[in-house]
Amino acid sequence: MSETTVETVSLDDFEDARRRAIAALRDGGLVVVPTDTVYGVVADAFQPQATQRLFAAKGQSRDVPLPVVIRTPRQVNGLVEDVPEAAERLMAAYWPGPLTLVFRTSTGLTWDLGEDHGTVALRLPSDDLLLAVVADVGPLACTGANRRGEPAPSSVSEAAAQLGAAVALYVDGGPRAGQGSTIVDVTHDAAHVLRSGTIPDDHIRQVATGEVGWGQRPDEDPPPATPAAEDPPPGIPAAEGPPPGTPAAEDPPPGTPVAEG
Repeated sequence: MSETTVETVSLDDFEDARRRAIAALRDGGLVVVPTDTVYGVVADAFQPQATQRLFAAKGQSRDVPLPVVIRTPRQVNGLVEDVPEAAERLMAAYWPGPLTLVFRTSTGLTWDLGEDHGTVALRLPSDDLLLAVVADVGPLACTGANRRGEPAPSSVSEAAAQLGAAVALYVDGGPRAGQGSTIVDVTHDAAHVLRSGTIPDDHIRQVATGEVGWGQRPDEDPPPATPAAEDPPPGIPAAEGPPPGTPAAEDPPPGTPVAEG
């Protein structure tokens, strides 16, 4: 994998983009891809050297764990400890789509996603390229294609300006300026919205049924992993904010992950 060049492929040639992305990921490299929300950067979730490379490229602390992209809801059972009823309802309603769910991780998994406190943020995007790559490589660690604290890029050129040669391949899918995914903690029976996103909060409440909270759970010690997947572009408002007096989920406390693309 070259450390000095930036390689770009157009999504217009889907098969070429798929083939080259798979090759780069199998080699332990990073790939920038368009998603159904914003541009993301992905790595093979089960190659520790690749996920370490992802942290370094982002300038991201291990205290902000990486979310994981999967291809089908059936994969969830092999990755998590339990799937509460609220999670099943949300998965049925919004997967594939811009929803990230935080679960308790199944024991014995050989991945390194950072300081995840026994949790994992899973996302099943509505994106043909990502799903095709996951079908071949397996689950992918995925986060926003920007340096930590910098604006989310709306184009491949903006992503390359931030990540440069740390990325093996850039897939150009045209402008992407969507809002980040909604992040919901389902580590307990009641769903808890950690970050508002594309899906309106009242829709989450209606689908999950029962009690739904917002912001960091007050009883969490340590807090669950709130993914670092996509940092939404500045200026994009949260979808239908939570009830008055509810703490915001946009800036989780240290040790809480930030979630996908």
